[in-house]
Amino acid sequence: MDSMLIRGGFPLIGEIIVSGSKNAALPIMAASLLTNQVLELSNIPKLSDINTMQSLLKHHGASISSNEQDDESLVLKLQSNSISDLTAPYEIVRKMRASIWVLGPLLARFGEAKVSLPGGCAIGARQVDLHIAVMKAMGAKIEIKDGYIYASSNGRLKGCSFAFAKSSVGATINAILAAVLADGKTDLSNCAREPEIVDLCHCLNKMGAEISGIGDKDIQIFGKTTLSGASYRILPDRIEAGTYMIAAAATRGDVKLRGIKYDIVENLASKMIEAGIEVKPYKDYIHIKHSGPIKPVDISTQPYPGFSTDLQAQFMCLMSLADGSSVVSENIFENRFMHVPELCRMGANITINGNKATVKGVGGLTAAEVMASDLRASVSLIISGLCAEGETKVQRIYHLDRGYQTLEKKLSNCGADVSRIVKDTI
Repeated sequence: MDSMLIRGGFPLIGEIIVSGSKNAALPIMAASLLTNQVLELSNIPKLSDINTMQSLLKHHGASISSNEQDDESLVLKLQSNSISDLTAPYEIVRKMRASIWVLGPLLARFGEAKVSLPGGCAIGARQVDLHIAVMKAMGAKIEIKDGYIYASSNGRLKGCSFAFAKSSVGATINAILAAVLADGKTDLSNCAREPEIVDLCHCLNKMGAEISGIGDKDIQIFGKTTLSGASYRILPDRIEAGTYMIAAAATRGDVKLRGIKYDIVENLASKMIEAGIEVKPYKDYIHIKHSGPIKPVDISTQPYPGFSTDLQAQFMCLMSLADGSSVVSENIFENRFMHVPELCRMGANITINGNKATVKGVGGLTAAEVMASDLRASVSLIISGLCAEGETKVQRIYHLDRGYQTLEKKLSNCGADVSRIVKDTI
C-alpha cells in the first residue's frame, strides 16, 4: 500500500483550484441509468471512487467514454441504452457505499434490482433501512438475503408521500432517483438539503424531470415516463475546499482558494473566523490567512447547513493547535473519532467521552508514523503532518485517493514538502 511522507513546518502559501465534487458526481453518474440517451458530465474529479462507479455502471451494461481536460478533470459521456445486468455485485459495491445509488434508478426504469449491501469507510453502521422504506412506499417489494437487497415492482413505481424519520443524504438521493420515473406525484419530507443533492436535482431537471422545492426539506417530484440525455457541469467540492481552508490556517499560511463560492463553505468559514483566522471572499477566490493565535471554538456536526461531519477530523486538527480547550461533538456517525489516537501519537491532547471529544490545545505537534482509518481521518493526519516538526509518515493513504484529486501536487505547489511512497512495505 502507498504511504505519504511529510516534512512539516512549512506554511502553505499560494493558490489552490478546487476540483469537482465527488459527492455530487457519484449520484449524478448513477442517474445515467434513468435514460437510454447520453449524459455528458464535466468537472468530474479523478478519484478511485469515480473509477469504482464507472466499473459498476459498465458492469450493468452502460457505455462510458472518458476524456481528461487541461485542468486534469474528466469529461464523461455515459449511455445506458444496453443495460444487460441488474445486479450490483459485492466485489464492486464493497469498495464504496455510494454504489447503493443504483438501486433507485434500476428499480424505477427496469422494475428490478439486486444490490449488495454496501461497504465504504468504517465510520459507522449507516444502515439502509430508510432506502428500503421509501422504495416500499413507492410499491416495491424488498427482500434482504445472502447479503443482497432484492427489489422488484409490478409495473412502474407509484408516487407516494414519505417522511424520512431522520435526515439522510443517501436515502434522499435514492428516493429522488426512483421518484423521477414513478407514476404520479411523490412528496418527500424531512429531506437532506446538502448542495450535492441540489446539484443532482438540477441535473435531473435538465434531463426532463420535474422536481420542485429543491434545496428545501420538502421536495415534490412529478414522475415522468422517460428522461432524456443532457450536458451538465458538476459543482465544486466543498469538502475539499474546506480541507484546504483548514490546512492553510493550521500551517499558519496564506492561501487563495479558487473555483469555489463563499456561500457553500460559509458554515465552516464562520467557525474559522471565530477561531481568529482571516477568511475573506472575493469575486474569483476566497482568501485564507493565519494572523495570530488560534482561538478555541466548539463545533457540533449536523446535517447541512450545519457543520459537516466530513470536516470534523480536519477541524479537530486545527483545534489541537488552539490556545485553549474546545469540544467537538459528533452527531452523525458513531465511529468518527478513529483518527484521535493517531493525532495523540503526534502530541495532540484529546479525550473522548461518548460522542464528544475535548481538545486541549498544545504548543505544537510532533512527527510520527500514523495510520489512516478512513477518508477524512487520513487527510486530518496529512494536515497534522504539515504542521509537525520533523518527518511524518501516513500509512494506508488509499483512503485519500477516494476523495482528493492530486492532493500532493496541490500542497506542493503551496510550499509543502510531501511525497508518496508507492507500494510501501508497511
